[in-house]
Amino acid sequence: MSETNKIGVIRDINGPIVTIELPGARSGEQVKIGELGLYGEILSLNGERAVVQTYESTDGVRPGEPVVGLGWPLSVELGPGLMGGIFDGVQRPLLKLALQSGDYIRRGLSIPALDRDTLWAFVPNSELEPGAKVGPGTVLGTVQETLTIEHRILVPPGIAGELEEIAPAGEYNIESNIARVRDHKSVSHRLSLYQRWPVRKPRPYLKRDDGISPLITGQRVIDTFFPQLKGGKGAVPGPFGAGKTVVQQQIARWSNADIVIYVGCGERGNELVDVLETFPQLDDPYSGRKLMERTLLVANTSNMPVVAREASVYVGITMAEYYRDMGYDVVMLADSTSRWAEALREVSGRLGQMPVEEGYPAYLASRLAAVYERAGRVETFGAGSGSVTLIGAVSPPGGDFSEPVTSHTKDIIETFWALSKELADARHYPSIDWVTSFSGHVKTAAEWWHKEVDPDWEKRRGAALALLARDAELSRIVNLVGPEALSDAQRWELEGASLIKEGVLQQSALDEIDTFCSPAKQYALLDLAITIYKRGEALIKLGVPVTELQRLPLLAKMRRIKSMYSSEQLEQIQAFRNEVDQAMESIRIEYAKQGEAV
Repeated sequence: MSETNKIGVIRDINGPIVTIELPGARSGEQVKIGELGLYGEILSLNGERAVVQTYESTDGVRPGEPVVGLGWPLSVELGPGLMGGIFDGVQRPLLKLALQSGDYIRRGLSIPALDRDTLWAFVPNSELEPGAKVGPGTVLGTVQETLTIEHRILVPPGIAGELEEIAPAGEYNIESNIARVRDHKSVSHRLSLYQRWPVRKPRPYLKRDDGISPLITGQRVIDTFFPQLKGGKGAVPGPFGAGKTVVQQQIARWSNADIVIYVGCGERGNELVDVLETFPQLDDPYSGRKLMERTLLVANTSNMPVVAREASVYVGITMAEYYRDMGYDVVMLADSTSRWAEALREVSGRLGQMPVEEGYPAYLASRLAAVYERAGRVETFGAGSGSVTLIGAVSPPGGDFSEPVTSHTKDIIETFWALSKELADARHYPSIDWVTSFSGHVKTAAEWWHKEVDPDWEKRRGAALALLARDAELSRIVNLVGPEALSDAQRWELEGASLIKEGVLQQSALDEIDTFCSPAKQYALLDLAITIYKRGEALIKLGVPVTELQRLPLLAKMRRIKSMYSSEQLEQIQAFRNEVDQAMESIRIEYAKQGEAV
């Protein structure tokens, strides 16, 4: 198709929705709108008339201005140079945009996501020679993208055949030809260091596998009580001010994934600025290098174009799938899917589609499911197993978890970390509500914990949750008639639950020691809290007053010990365990003597 018959004209403008006439247009095709060259995507076609959603403001654009069809759908560039990058919702590099247009992005400005001038040291696969049979996912060679990440150059999906040639080791830019493959139709395909992929089309894989190991985040309430598997789907719903962004940032900083992709989708600008300023300064706890060497950021704030907000989630998940195909475990955090859904609602309203629940389009649930289903652990075509773990924040208005986005998300995901306004108001962070939250991965995670940490993990976790549930029941009685109406045993149950809440569940993201907690330390703290409760319970049965137990200094130390010793100082925590045993045994001996005297 020649370029001349790919030029059309604008007929109508309705905010980000533009009606055009474009001969030969295709559904989903990218177009450039008006004299400014605004990028857009064709939503629907009726003959030569098409409806386009634009990624930039259409202010000042007039009917009659030209439209150019680009011939491909909304796509991203995938290759060396992504890692450590900061992009907008349609994968434009923000730092380069700032250099060209300042703090405010000039409309129509287009810069390739990947730099064309940088030379990368390509090392060919020593097992490949001309004449070898290759297919999608075959590793042609590697590029050391950062000191942390080895970028594997793969044969793109849809290409298979005989390897005609492969470039020797050397330095190449991303457009250099590094291999040539002849397919079964004798068509020769030249391959470079990068490829393009349409963002709305999931990347293929060999087969889907079940998750086998938990994603360790260093957050006790997540790892110990509501674990997430690598390749799982999770959600963090909560009202404003409950700490969703901090929870997601903690996961991004401390999770044991190979690669982290953080998509700021429609959140306030000051929150994303905090991410953009702090992440480059953080050290990776696993490699000792800078965290940005294995991190990608997609920034699309609430004042940016609404349609680009909708596209940003697809851009992020496509880049996550690309690194998954190399055999990496990737975590993608979307903050927040509520803002993404609001973009769907605005566009559907402009299109005149029939609204359903709270004005959202009828396809909200299916769009949410389609995005979350792109997460998972898979067997790749050529690089072994890889995974994408997708965790989305949800911001229900007024904290109403029955609203459409939260309720539909709850039906799709496997791990639900519900944030509580009451806990946040009480300065209990992370404010994950242990009554409302759930995880469908406990049995699989238990196998890992039993093997790697302690065989009693599941038993201790169950005892703690049972005690917290009992605490909720007793607290209602206390609120009605006061603590004096409770027996000593019941008051000790409240004390035991308080130890778990303050000594285990509560965790400060700003505390240098407590911000991250290893699985071994997590179990040690949980075991310590349960041991204190069990020993005290036995003493109360012997007749020891609960007030005497409540005066023990070790209870206050139990609440502080999480911040006293790091994950490497487990010996000190064990030493405190010995102090607990000695103190409890002393009380038992004393009351046993008193019983004999009587």
